[in-house]
Amino acid sequence: MSGDDRQSDLAREHKERQAQRAAEQAAKARRNTFIGAGVAVVVVAGGIFAVTTLVNKDTGKKVAAESTPSASASTPAVPAPTTEAPKKKTGPVTCTYKRDNSGVPFKYVGMPGKKPNMKLKTMTVSTNHGDIVIDVDPAATPCSVNSMAFLAKKGFYDNTKCHRLATPETSGLFLLQCGDPKAKADGKNPTDGQGNAGYVFADENVGIPYSKGIVFLTQPAEASGQNSSQFGISLSDENAQLDPQLSVLGMVRSGLEIIEKVAKDGVIISDQDITGDGGSTAPKNPIIIKKVTVS
Repeated sequence: MSGDDRQSDLAREHKERQAQRAAEQAAKARRNTFIGAGVAVVVVAGGIFAVTTLVNKDTGKKVAAESTPSASASTPAVPAPTTEAPKKKTGPVTCTYKRDNSGVPFKYVGMPGKKPNMKLKTMTVSTNHGDIVIDVDPAATPCSVNSMAFLAKKGFYDNTKCHRLATPETSGLFLLQCGDPKAKADGKNPTDGQGNAGYVFADENVGIPYSKGIVFLTQPAEASGQNSSQFGISLSDENAQLDPQLSVLGMVRSGLEIIEKVAKDGVIISDQDITGDGGSTAPKNPIIIKKVTVS
């Protein structure tokens, strides 16, 4: 074999190894996270709008791109944005909720009613760092918004801690996860990320992947129909490496910078997390939900 041929073979083998490593990292992210992918279409109260018109609507400005940590080099490219709006529910809507008998930690405050309030528009998450305001659209995911409104009214989220801050360095993704009523978010509690409201309900997948600012319900990896109290907030368009599959609540209107600032303080790595990646990276600077209001 000539020197040129050998050099060509080495280059080919190096390229194949790189591709294999990228595939393995993407597969690991799929196993270890609860979310789907990034998008340029989002659900908001009153209709479907382009994501560029909704970030920080109160101020008319977007959060600076440089404030979001970049994903790893192996993260697949973000797919081309779609302009097709998801289909909304038509006619009377009836929601079905059932008790969860899986044995996970829970805080039971009752069951939501079957008839959702289709006039709800805004969800405000008041934290120790400030308010995160979210536009919601019950016309797209009525039972998800109905559940969130019920739990908020019951004070379910009062004084709970957001248990997971996934970063590109730790998970290949950038998102905040909250809503486990039993989470300690201290890097020591092995069941962080498992808790719920004692009931579950079906998916309302409207086909929207998850870009920066999208708020969605989370459930155990590989599960379906296990929606409850936990929700996530996407902090980067780079989350587009996974397929969309979860119920979208809406889009952050203001307050995303609060989470981004906390993320700069780093995370607590917990190797005791028995779910794999459910609560293994709590924010070092705790995010405590004082109250959630849906109106």
